[in-house]
Amino acid sequence: MTNDTNTHNGKTPTRSTVVLYLILSAVLWSTSGVLVKILDWHPLSIWAGRSTLAFGVFFIYLRRFPWKRPSWAKIIGIICFLSTQLLFITSNRMTTAANNIFLQYTAPIYIVLLAYWFLRERPERADWITMGVIFVGLFFFFGDELSFDGTVGNLLALLSGVTLAGMTVAMRAQKDGSPAETIMLSHLIAGIIGMPSLVRETFTPQSLGIIVFLGIFQIGLAFVFYSIAIKHVPAMESTLILTLEPILNPIWVFLILGESPGPHALVGGIIVVGAVTARALAGTGIGSKHNVPTLEQPA
Repeated sequence: MTNDTNTHNGKTPTRSTVVLYLILSAVLWSTSGVLVKILDWHPLSIWAGRSTLAFGVFFIYLRRFPWKRPSWAKIIGIICFLSTQLLFITSNRMTTAANNIFLQYTAPIYIVLLAYWFLRERPERADWITMGVIFVGLFFFFGDELSFDGTVGNLLALLSGVTLAGMTVAMRAQKDGSPAETIMLSHLIAGIIGMPSLVRETFTPQSLGIIVFLGIFQIGLAFVFYSIAIKHVPAMESTLILTLEPILNPIWVFLILGESPGPHALVGGIIVVGAVTARALAGTGIGSKHNVPTLEQPA
């Protein structure tokens, strides 16, 4: 079985290193909102542009192309990866941004079931407590903007939470393999799908700078960190830590565009950051020792 490029000289990364990688992923992912807001391109063009560059990042990181027949875990991971992004882009135009993000982050609920069924990873008591506190924090954070309008958009956003859970579990199923290859192939396919839209865009120094940052850092380097971390952290815990992303997003908007979050959002943000920090410091095990041979068999 092919493993990802070893960046730790043959050593398993420490828990603190893995948690740091997840936090760095969340920080980089969170820059998307403000930059996409500035970039006046069609969503498919942004998707294609940053995915093409991210594919290049992964090619440099892995120093190979995954020619071998993919496992079921890779195929499911690619499908869920692409579905999550397409659903998020589509639902974002059909419901409020708050609804979109809040409903997508119902993913931990589905991960509880999927991780137990397919990975034999049982959520710990700390996971349940953290998940409850995070949902309260997210409700405070987005509460003023949540709405029952846009039923179809809300359903698509909810479905994106399911596919996000599927992606996370599929990546975790490759803990003895190469989740980085799954992400690399996903970026390649996304770039191909959106390329007709990308070539019609007008490139300016600003748009070029933004798309380069989005591709190389916001999803390229971020997913490299994620692909390393997911091999060593249970699916549930990784997702709980990554809920930092929607909380950090408006901070970038405030710093760059000067749009201040409301008092409820500040309270919600403090609750989520506190819950994630407490869970990260809890230092519980690195996860189940069970493998998933059925998913790792070639398709």
